[in-house]
Amino acid sequence: MSAEGSKPAPPSGDKRWRIVEATMRRVGYDPSGLIEALHSVQETFGYLDDASLRFVAHSLNVPQSRAMGVATFYHYFTLKPPGKHTCVVCLGTACYIKGSTAILDAVKEKLRVGVGETTPDGRVSLLTARCLGACGIAPAVVYDGDVAARQTRDDALKRTNEWMREDA
Repeated sequence: MSAEGSKPAPPSGDKRWRIVEATMRRVGYDPSGLIEALHSVQETFGYLDDASLRFVAHSLNVPQSRAMGVATFYHYFTLKPPGKHTCVVCLGTACYIKGSTAILDAVKEKLRVGVGETTPDGRVSLLTARCLGACGIAPAVVYDGDVAARQTRDDALKRTNEWMREDA
């Protein structure tokens, strides 16, 4: 556990770091709280950058390589800032059987990005989920956090086209 006087300063003066620090304080600055602390950063800032990984690793007294290893191992974490909009295509069994791969392929082609990437203008991030737990509405796609039922490639293309036209 870090002594209160020797804990590192956050990477910036952004007040949101208080949320992350509260999480680490709650776990007693114990190395076993690494995943929880990284979740806190991800939820607060949208992604994990080098500065945040260094800060959390140093605060919890773990090697930075361990923090990076955890961040790259778990699918939930991202090391790049998200786009203004997110499109998450479910690839669970029911969605897969009902055509989610065709949806994914169409969106990848339209946006010219791969899974886990963001368009160069920062408008749209394309992601996948192993399962949304919404098999009864397959294929499901999550647009900006809202689950959409029984999607088709045309539905997904319509939504992403709208996003790409915003402020264009």
